[in-house]
Amino acid sequence: MTSILVAVGVGLLLQTSPRLAPPASRLPPRASDLAPRVSRLAPPASHLAQPAPLAVQTGAGAVTVRELTYAQLDGSRNAATLVEPAAHAAPALSEAAGRVEASRPAILFLHWYGPPSPTSNRTQFLPEAVALAGDGVVSLLVDTPWTRERWFGQRDSAKDSEFTAQMVRDVRRALDVLLAQPRVDAARVAVVGHDFGAMWGALAVAADPRVTHFVYAAGTPSFTDWYLYTPKREGAEREAFVAKLAPLDPINFLPKIAPRPVLLQFGTKDPHVKNEAAKAQADATREPKTVKIYDSAEHELTFQARLDRLAWLREQFKLRK
Repeated sequence: MTSILVAVGVGLLLQTSPRLAPPASRLPPRASDLAPRVSRLAPPASHLAQPAPLAVQTGAGAVTVRELTYAQLDGSRNAATLVEPAAHAAPALSEAAGRVEASRPAILFLHWYGPPSPTSNRTQFLPEAVALAGDGVVSLLVDTPWTRERWFGQRDSAKDSEFTAQMVRDVRRALDVLLAQPRVDAARVAVVGHDFGAMWGALAVAADPRVTHFVYAAGTPSFTDWYLYTPKREGAEREAFVAKLAPLDPINFLPKIAPRPVLLQFGTKDPHVKNEAAKAQADATREPKTVKIYDSAEHELTFQARLDRLAWLREQFKLRK
């Protein structure tokens, strides 16, 4: 199996995702948009079956990036990227222990839905995963149904409730895969999610005690806040739809994550998460929590939000160079 060594600084990797306009794809799609599309991220099945790892040399150390697939609960296979310290790299350092540890912190990253942004897929968090792997962290970045650019307009809205519940199980299955990696430190396991990734992350983390830390970026209090973009529902139909999804509202699960630490991130100019909705979710989340509000930031948030996530995770995991 071949490896490729690429000399690239973490600082450069962290600057590869420019701020883009807010996603317009949550609006009702044009007829021409409904043609089936294949995820631009998904590699050929043969490549997934025998992945060639990419070795990245960062300022903190050597990192391996590997493409893989894993079996989901329904028997289908899902594509993912595993990012970890290279086999010859030094293990993670912990200030708390004051010694070199064999165990590795672990993070599951759940991406946003923001087409046509090139980061509206599992590559969104790749720069952060690479940076943290240099500190000894192993990360799993997974495909989701919203990896497909036209997923929102093509979804079966009559099954939104069932789909929402199933996604919680799928997220927890991804956690199974992450925690099956060698030498994972059970005391340092995080889920990081943005947009839909944050919302399903909240439900999964609330239900799964294996997760010790959570980052909730630009989620909204209820799935219906976005599901109702399209198709439109009015009157009694709308009320029944909202009531059916209400038990799955993320705002009801955020308080249940305590006493595990949570970082919440919101932008003041987010067209999909109003300031009142952001405040309600921050207020609903119990301590210990850290709330970061980014002035003039839209739904994709900012480069500073990325730096703050890295700093918070390093602090929580007690990592040191």
